[in-house]
Amino acid sequence: MNAPVDVSFFARAAKPLNSYRKFWAARFGTAPFLPMSRAEMDKLGWDSCDIIVVTGDAYVDHPSFGMSVIGRMLEAQGFRVGIIAQPDWQSADPFRALGKPNLFFGVTAGNMDSMINRYTADRKIRSDDAYTPGDVGGKRPDRAAIVYSQRCREAYKDVPIILGGIEGSLRRIAHYDYWSDKVRRSVVVDAKCDLLLYGNAERAIVEIAHRLAAREPVEQITDVRGTAFIRRSGDESSQGWFEIDSTSIDTPGRVEAHVNPYLMISDQAREQGATCAKEDEAAATAARAEAQGPAAVNPLIKPLKFVPNPALQGKIKVPPRERSVIRLPSYEAVKSDPVLYAHANRVLHLETNPGNARALVQAHGDGVTARDVWINPPPIPLSTAEMDMVFDLPYARSPHPAYADEQGGHDGATKIPAWEMIRFSVNIMRGCFGGCTFCSITEHEGRIIQSRSEESIIREVEDIRDKVKGFTGVISDLGGPTANMYRIGCKTPEIEAACRKPSCVFPGICQNLNTSHDPLIKIYRRARALKGIKKILIGSGLRYDLAVKSPEYVKELVQHHVGGYLKIAPEHTEQGPLSKMMKPGIGSYDKFKQMFEKFSEEVGKKQFLIPYFIAAHPGTSDEDMMNLALWLKRNGFRADQVQTFYPSPMATATAMYHSNRNPLRKITRDSEAVDIVRGEKRRRLHKAFLRYHDPNNWPLLREALKTMGRADLIGNGKQHLIPTFQPMTDGAYQSARRKNSTPVSAKPTGKPLGAAPAGARGPALGKAAVPSKGRILTQHTGLPPRVTGGKPVGASKPRKGAR
Repeated sequence: MNAPVDVSFFARAAKPLNSYRKFWAARFGTAPFLPMSRAEMDKLGWDSCDIIVVTGDAYVDHPSFGMSVIGRMLEAQGFRVGIIAQPDWQSADPFRALGKPNLFFGVTAGNMDSMINRYTADRKIRSDDAYTPGDVGGKRPDRAAIVYSQRCREAYKDVPIILGGIEGSLRRIAHYDYWSDKVRRSVVVDAKCDLLLYGNAERAIVEIAHRLAAREPVEQITDVRGTAFIRRSGDESSQGWFEIDSTSIDTPGRVEAHVNPYLMISDQAREQGATCAKEDEAAATAARAEAQGPAAVNPLIKPLKFVPNPALQGKIKVPPRERSVIRLPSYEAVKSDPVLYAHANRVLHLETNPGNARALVQAHGDGVTARDVWINPPPIPLSTAEMDMVFDLPYARSPHPAYADEQGGHDGATKIPAWEMIRFSVNIMRGCFGGCTFCSITEHEGRIIQSRSEESIIREVEDIRDKVKGFTGVISDLGGPTANMYRIGCKTPEIEAACRKPSCVFPGICQNLNTSHDPLIKIYRRARALKGIKKILIGSGLRYDLAVKSPEYVKELVQHHVGGYLKIAPEHTEQGPLSKMMKPGIGSYDKFKQMFEKFSEEVGKKQFLIPYFIAAHPGTSDEDMMNLALWLKRNGFRADQVQTFYPSPMATATAMYHSNRNPLRKITRDSEAVDIVRGEKRRRLHKAFLRYHDPNNWPLLREALKTMGRADLIGNGKQHLIPTFQPMTDGAYQSARRKNSTPVSAKPTGKPLGAAPAGARGPALGKAAVPSKGRILTQHTGLPPRVTGGKPVGASKPRKGAR
C-alpha cells in the first residue's frame, strides 16, 4: 500500500484502508450529504443507518471536520452513515431521531475539546462558538463526550458506543482537569463507552466497523491499535502479556555496568570513535620523557582491572515489546500524589512512537469494583496513498443545507466561523514532531508526518477553484498542524521506529532529521501557477528554526505567500520558560527575521512578522515576563490579543502545572521543581507585562516593578517600560476581537475607547467600536495596517485651515 513518495518509510504492518470488501449497503451509492433526518434517509432509500455519528459541532461536510472524514470513510466502505449534530442533551429523544443504528454509535465532542471551546484560560464562559451557526455559544454541554455517550446508552441500551475525537484522545488516562482543579478518571470509565479511539482513527474505525458487521461481539475487539477499553480482573484476553511494573518512582531500574575509574579520557574517546587533544598531548609529552631516559618503575605496582562476572552474563531477558504492557500508577495513586502523576505522564509520552510503543494499563477502583483501563499502542500512520484516499472522498465542502438561510447561503446569522476560516484552505499533511509541551497535536496526531501526494493536493486546489461558491482566487492556507513539515521525516526507518525522543527539533534539530523543503517549494510554485489562482497564502503556524535551514524556502514563502503579515510563535524570549516549552531560543527568531526582511526588501514589499507569546507558562518567573516586555518595547511590538497558558488535559506542561515537577526529565521525589504561575493576581501580572502599553495595567506593573527592585523602569523616558503618570481610564480591557472582551459603544461619545455612559452599571453595548481620533487598531499588534490601496480607516476631508 505504501506509495514510493512516502516521507516516512515507517514499517506499516497494517491492513490498507482500501483492501476491505465493501459492506452490502454500498449499493445505495454516495449521499450528497450524510443524512441528519428521517426525511433525508427516506430520500436516499434507507430504512435504517448502520452507523450514527453524534457530534458537538455543526455538520460541515469538509475534510477539516473530523465527523465528516469518519462518516465519508465509513460510507466508502459501504456503510450507511447518519449524523446527529449538536443534539439537545437534556433528554435521549434527539438521539433517537435517526432510529436505532445497526452497528454502533460513533461519539465525538467535536473538533475542539468541549471545555476549551466553552471556557477561557481564566475559566470564564465564552459567548461564542466558532463551530456553531451564527457563532452562538452554549450549543454543546460541558464534557460533551461523556454526556453524549450516556444519552446514546439511554436511547438504545444494547448498541455499542465507540468514542473518539480530540476530547477522548486527551482524556484516555487519569488526567488533571483544570476546570475542576483535580485529577479525573479516564473518560472510558466516566463515559461507559465500549471502545475509545484516540488519534486519527480512520484505520481503527474501519476495522472495527467491519468486525462488528461480521457479528463479532464488541467485548472481544481488544487487539486494535489506537484503542482504549476496560478490562476486569481475571479477563482471559489479558493472558499472555508481560507486565512491567511502573507504579512507583522508587523501583530501581536495570543495573548498568560500572565505569572503570582508571580508564583515561582519551581511551573513552577512542572507544567512541573520537579523540581528546589534551590527553593526546600528555601522551606525547610522556613519550618524549621516556625517550630521554627510562625512569625507575616499581614492577609491583599495577592498576586494578574490572572483570565482568560471567555468571551474570545473558541472564536479563527483555520481553517482546508487542506483548509487553506497562502498569501505570492507579487513578487513586495519581489523584493523591502529584509526583506519581508526573511520573505517569512521563511514561505515557515515552510510549507514543508506533514503532516501539508498548501497551499501558491503569487501575481504577479497588476490590470488586476494580477495573483496568487498557490502552493499546498508537495507530499505524497512514501511507501517502491512504492519505490521498481520505482527502479525495466526495465531500460537499460546505455546511449541511439545514443551516442555510432563505437564499440558501451560509452568511450572516447562519455563518459558521470555523468553516469560513478553512473554506478555501487545503490540508497537506498531519502530525508534528515539534513536541511543544503546551500543545496537544503530538498527543493526538502523533509525531510521524503523514503527507499527501502532490497530485492530490493540486486536485483539491482545482476543486476549490471550480466548485466552491464565493472563491475569489485566493487560497487562504496550504498547510497543516505546522506549515513547513510536509514530507520531512527521519533519514532511516530503523532510527525512526526505535526513537523515543519527545521532539526532533529540541534542544536542537536532530542530525537524523531530513530538513529538505524542496517538495514544499515545488508544491507552492505549482499551485500558484494554476490558472485562476491569484494568491496562495500560508496561514498555518511556521516552524522557523526549520525554515532557516532552507533559505530558498524562506525566499519563496516571503516573496509569494505572505499577505502583509506572517504569524510565527517564538512564545518567549527567556531560556527558563523556553526550556519548559521545548522551543528554540530567540536567536532562531532573529535569524529568521533577518531573512524575512531581506527577501521582502528584494521585491519591494513592506511586510511584518507578528510574533505570538504565552504568558504564565510553567517555568516562567516574574523577571522572565519583565524581560519579555522590555524586548517587546525595544522591538516596537504592542500585543493586543494576549495568550495565557491553558492547561489542556494530558499535555506535558499541564503535568508541570499540577505537580510542580518537570516530566521532561526522570521523576524522583527530589527532582527539579518548576515555578508555576497560579492565582488570579500573578496570572494578571504576567498578562499585564505582555500588554505593557495599556494604561489599565500600569498601576499593577508599578507595584510589581517596585517589589522586584526594578523601579528604574518606571519613568517617562524611552528607556523606561511604563510612565510615572496615570491617565483617566475605565479599567476595561480593550481588544479588536468582536467577542469575549469588553463591548464598546457604537456611537462616538467623546470619551476614551470603551468608556461606559455615566451611571451605567456595565459596559455600553453596540454593534461596532469607534476608536478615539488618531488611534489605529490592528488585530494582533500595534503595527500599522497593511497597505491595500483603499481609503484609510477613519480618513476624512481635511478641515478648513488645517495644515
